[in-house]
Amino acid sequence: MSLLSKVSGKLVYLRERVAERAVRALPASTLNVACRRPIVSFTFDDVPCTALSAGAKILEENGVRGTFYIAGGLLNRVEPDRNIISEEGCRELAAAGHELGCHTFGHEIVHTLSGRALRDNLNRNGALLDSFEPPFTKRNFAYPYNQGSLRHRQLFADRYQTARGGGDRINRGKVNRGFLWGMEIRQPEQDALALVRQIDDVVREPGWLVFFTHDVSDTPTPYGCTPSTFSTLVRYAISSGCLVLPVRDALQHVES
Repeated sequence: MSLLSKVSGKLVYLRERVAERAVRALPASTLNVACRRPIVSFTFDDVPCTALSAGAKILEENGVRGTFYIAGGLLNRVEPDRNIISEEGCRELAAAGHELGCHTFGHEIVHTLSGRALRDNLNRNGALLDSFEPPFTKRNFAYPYNQGSLRHRQLFADRYQTARGGGDRINRGKVNRGFLWGMEIRQPEQDALALVRQIDDVVREPGWLVFFTHDVSDTPTPYGCTPSTFSTLVRYAISSGCLVLPVRDALQHVES
């Protein structure tokens, strides 16, 4: 990689971090996380097929459910290192009691879209998700690439119960409802397994720990994890006394 490419990449990274701090610092709506019991949510972005066949299966075997953030434009896509869930797979998740959340339709970075384009995009994905299972309340959202938008923050506050980013922190106290903290489960496996310490942390000082990953495979992408790692985290959270709930259900417990 050339020096120019390295400098350019670093500038892009810095711009993204500055933008993220601005979105977090200027919330359109806040949430007071003051739960008495520790809460853990397991969520999936993009939802590769293995998030259903392995991830959902592990959750169900342990008597709990998760949140699956669907981008309708990715459904049925075959990629070099993963395949994306089908419409029937989405229906299967809903029928099993999992939550279907929105991840935009085309998996675009939301701050690159105009207000009209973003609304059209979200409307299209919302109609698709409603065809799988009509929601009882507003849906929840996860930002593609964990990148939010300062100028669109009111739209997300009005449309969704929550919107989740990254940041690898536990939600405690007053947090941005439109940019919840998320904790990523990804390769390498030894780093993913070290996340049990985050569960210990949320047990010591109750809050809301929102994990997210992508595929769950014996040969995961850099953005996924192995079934062994995922099972370890699910079982550890349950055995530690955490409430393990989808985002929609966790919201009933996070505020005092």
